[in-house]
Parts: sequence; C-alpha cells; structure tokens
Amino acid sequence: MSLLAELVTEMAAGGVEVIDLTAPLHEETSVINLPPERGQPWPFQREVISRYDAAGPEVYWHNIRMSEHTGTHFDAPIHWISGRDGEDIASIAPDRLVRPAVVLDFTAEAAEDADFLLSRAHVEAWCAEHGDLPEGAWLLYRTGWADRRADAEAFMNDNHWPGVAPDCARWLANDTGIIGIGVETVGTDAGQAATLSQPFPCHWYFQGAGKYGITQLQNLSKLPPRGAVIITSPLPIVGGTGSPSRILALVETGSG
Repeated sequence: MSLLAELVTEMAAGGVEVIDLTAPLHEETSVINLPPERGQPWPFQREVISRYDAAGPEVYWHNIRMSEHTGTHFDAPIHWISGRDGEDIASIAPDRLVRPAVVLDFTAEAAEDADFLLSRAHVEAWCAEHGDLPEGAWLLYRTGWADRRADAEAFMNDNHWPGVAPDCARWLANDTGIIGIGVETVGTDAGQAATLSQPFPCHWYFQGAGKYGITQLQNLSKLPPRGAVIITSPLPIVGGTGSPSRILALVETGSG
C-alpha cells in the first residue's frame, strides 16, 4: 500500500484525526490595536451582494473587507522590515505549507503572569524531556489564551498577553531548524513587546531569518507535544505580507 493510500485508509478508519486549529472568522474577531498615529488593520466586515433577491434571485454571496493580518493568519517574511527582501505570501513553496509541529505548553505560567515570556531555558527544558526540535517543524506555543477568544476584552487584556523573550526569539529564528512559530494570541509577539530590548522580537528575528508566523490558533490542547503534522493554507496574495488562513492538524487518534 502506498503512503498516501495508507493515510486515507487510516483517516477513514479513525486512526488519524483532522483537528481544526483555526478560530472562526466574524465581525467580532479581535484585531491588534495600534497607537492612534499608526495605520490600523481593518477588522472583518462584509456586505451582502445578493440574497436570493432582485440583485441576484438565485445566489447568496458577500463582499468582504479585512486586513491581511485579521483572525487566524500567516505572517510572511516581508511583513517586517527585517525581512523586506524576503518572500511574499504567494512565493512560499507549497511543501513548506505542510510540516510537522511540536507543541510547547506554558498555560500554567501564562495563567500566573499575563506578560510571561518564553525563554531559551524553557525551550531547552522541553527538549530535554521530549527531544530536539525537529528540522523544518513549526513550534506551536500554547498559553491557554485561546480560551479567552469569546471575550474580546479578556483576549486583548489591555495589551498584556504572553510572548517570547528577545534572546529566545533570536535563538529560535537563527540557530534552530524550525520553520516558524505559531501562537494563540492576536500576534506572534507579547502584548508589551514594544518595550523589550529588541522590540517585537518574533517579528524581527523570524521574518528576518525568512521564517514564518501563525496567530490566533485554537485547539492546541488536542495536539501531542510532538508527532502532529499541520497544513497551513494562506491565500496566495501576490505581494501579500500575510493572509487569513485555515490551519489543520493531522494527529494519530489518542495521541493528544
């Protein structure tokens, strides 16, 4: 049996589960709040084109409007000045959109401190227990923040949410083989990342290294620490700095 046939057989038999890591996208989806003098991302909006009416008796559809970085979304290297000469979202090779993933769980630490920062020591302790970070894998950073998604005030938390320390972001981006970082929060950086020694370190180092970010993930609790494969599906926007995306995980049943 071929590998793909075996995968299909296992999925049909329930041996492989498909888990949706994407937060539903709607008008109440939170977007990052920037200082008033900065440009602002659009939240998700839609208007009816027709709904089985005079404008289109047989069809129901919408026009939509939003930022490239609204909801669960993918950050391309050109999103940040450090990666300005890198890939746009349409240039990312398809094989980079299907990759293994590891999940680092720091929900307890984030529950105690909303401004918790992941350190290199934290990652190395995880590796001592679970093995080295796989080459070409996503590092998915679980903080429990997805549980706040239904309450916009709690989710944005006055711009206090967990992230990654600058030295850790630099090390992960430059000295490990991971392909990118995925988070449950509104952006890959901490809520107070503008005040760090290297402001917005995940954006600065990951985009600068030609690596990627994905945000506003959910259901990370259903994934094992290692062994999942995730499929990221951004729109191939030519010149795009990112895209709202559907993120799916394949896991062996009972491994989460």
